[in-house]
Amino acid sequence: MSLSTWFSGLFSQRGKAAALYQSGMKKAHAQDLAGAIADYTAVVDNSESPPDLKAMALFNRALVYSLQKKSDEANIDLEGVLAIPQAPTNLKDAARQRIERLRKRASDA
Repeated sequence: MSLSTWFSGLFSQRGKAAALYQSGMKKAHAQDLAGAIADYTAVVDNSESPPDLKAMALFNRALVYSLQKKSDEANIDLEGVLAIPQAPTNLKDAARQRIERLRKRASDA
């Protein structure tokens, strides 16, 4: 495989994952929560999705789960963000904050 073939493949995989991620964001904004979850899940489940996009999709899926009052699923996704070494630092910080809010909410209930 030539370097140019590898490089173009990298961008095509990133492009596919980015398109699904953007679609999930649009669906979430339009209150199509099931559709947003499906798009974010497609990014997360694709072994060729770049790690940073996977982390962003996990975080956003956690937000949707939180809107649906599915705290366990949200927490699992937030912990998943923290488990991705290449996840952006600011995203990991936001995930930690959300996990803390979920814990506080659960203890107040």
